[in-house]
Amino acid sequence: MHLNKNLGAEGTWNKDAIEGRAAWLAAQAVSVWQAPALDAELLAAYKPSPTITSANYTIEDHPHLASGSMRDLFDAFRKQVLAPDPVVSEEFLKLYVAYKAETNFVDVVPQAKRLRLSLNMPFPDIDDPKGLCKDVTGLGRWGNGDVEVGLSSFDGLPYVLGLVRQSFEKQMGNGADE
Repeated sequence: MHLNKNLGAEGTWNKDAIEGRAAWLAAQAVSVWQAPALDAELLAAYKPSPTITSANYTIEDHPHLASGSMRDLFDAFRKQVLAPDPVVSEEFLKLYVAYKAETNFVDVVPQAKRLRLSLNMPFPDIDDPKGLCKDVTGLGRWGNGDVEVGLSSFDGLPYVLGLVRQSFEKQMGNGADE
């Protein structure tokens, strides 16, 4: 069969002609490559499992934030992260808390003695004069980003919030070297 034998006889090429040709080609393909006839049991073995939808997690799903000093520190942190810009949202996930603008700019993994923060930006772009940040590029961690920093006390909160702000500004297009 020559699929192109009638193309030269076509007088006009407009939307209707193209759609007609596509329908004809589709019919030809179906007649040549028919779907195999498989029994339902065999097909069921290859059917994808249902997608697990995101559960509605809350702060209560994070035992390290239940009460005490980490809860107080987290509350102070979240208030400061959410305050400056109405575009910022908070999402509790199973293992961490995400703060998003366009996408996650900081993720908080609550731990017993600290909050482990993942800043979603390349490690070379962070301005960290105190050297508190750690390059976690390519390491398996909960959260997004190549920069990790811990927050374990209220004393470190202002400095760490400055680091978080860098990630936010980079995402919003206000960072250097954009």
